[in-house]
Amino acid sequence: QVQLVESGGGSVQVGGSLRLSCQSSVSIFNFKVVAWYRQGPEKERELVASITAGGTTSYADSVKGRFTISKDMRKNAVYLQMNSLEVADTAVYTCNAVQGIITYRGQGTQVTVSS
Repeated sequence: QVQLVESGGGSVQVGGSLRLSCQSSVSIFNFKVVAWYRQGPEKERELVASITAGGTTSYADSVKGRFTISKDMRKNAVYLQMNSLEVADTAVYTCNAVQGIITYRGQGTQVTVSS
């Protein structure tokens, strides 16, 4: 049973930083891609960043230069370092992992950025 558990969310002020973690119950070698999504208040769900099994990363234009996705194979974890946070980054951030034709999703962690 694959479980993804996000952590690291919280409340910060504009310009602050947070580091989100996505802890997998199985080796992340199993996943073709792991991605962070977010959904803000009254907004559509948005793909924020992704990292493939080979380490290729991709980012939404809105976070390029501010967010960094990375992974630690030994810890079975994927991280999202978020710097220079803006009010628009306020959302529930969710980790998704693709294994074959199955996509697993965590419960999410709330990020609130205030001015």
